Amino acid sequence: MNRLNDDLSTYYAQRAAEYEAIYAKPERQADLQTATAMLQDIFRGKTVLEIACGTGYWTHKIAETASNILATDINESVLEIARLKTYPFDNVHFSQADLYNIQAKPLSESLFGGFIWSHIKLEELPRFLEATHALVQPGGLIVFMDNRYVEGSSTPISEHDLQGNTYQQRVLKDGTAFSVLKNFPDQSALEQTLTGKAQNIQFIQLQYFWICAYQTLPNAPDQVKP
Repeated sequence: MNRLNDDLSTYYAQRAAEYEAIYAKPERQADLQTATAMLQDIFRGKTVLEIACGTGYWTHKIAETASNILATDINESVLEIARLKTYPFDNVHFSQADLYNIQAKPLSESLFGGFIWSHIKLEELPRFLEATHALVQPGGLIVFMDNRYVEGSSTPISEHDLQGNTYQQRVLKDGTAFSVLKNFPDQSALEQTLTGKAQNIQFIQLQYFWICAYQTLPNAPDQVKP
């Protein structure tokens, strides 16, 4: 019997062993190669703090060019998988941490959040940005990557709430069903959310994914001084 559970952390903990199957979709391979090349170029030679790293799929890609990565996630079950990957340059360290309680000292010069923006409620985005911006140096680089909604490839939207958030019903191999928050912002929505909080915003739209890179404001009010 299926059961619905809207606890995102529980969902990803139970999905850990199945997580990377999503990257095997044939129609997404060209986008994945393009995104990999872009991220490797963006983070080349940089120290990176990664939030919500999951099973380390993107950690592994970025580690090929980054100077050093501290990869964090709230779930130990996904970190266990991430740690099993091979990192030839020995430049990746892992830490179990809630993204709202990461202790980053010294502040990182850059931050990467892959497929986390879509799991933040619209009304909670200001708090999310305040927390992430506080983890990097003033004027530091922040990069988010996430899904675009593509009919026929994306899991259908199953419901909306009063704040405009959208949800998908996802079913694991054992039959457990979860109602999962999954928003699909467009470029306009992203830029509007970042207005007054970021500079030098660059938006890259692929067929199945988007990448948004920008710098935090120098000495911004939501920065935590080191």
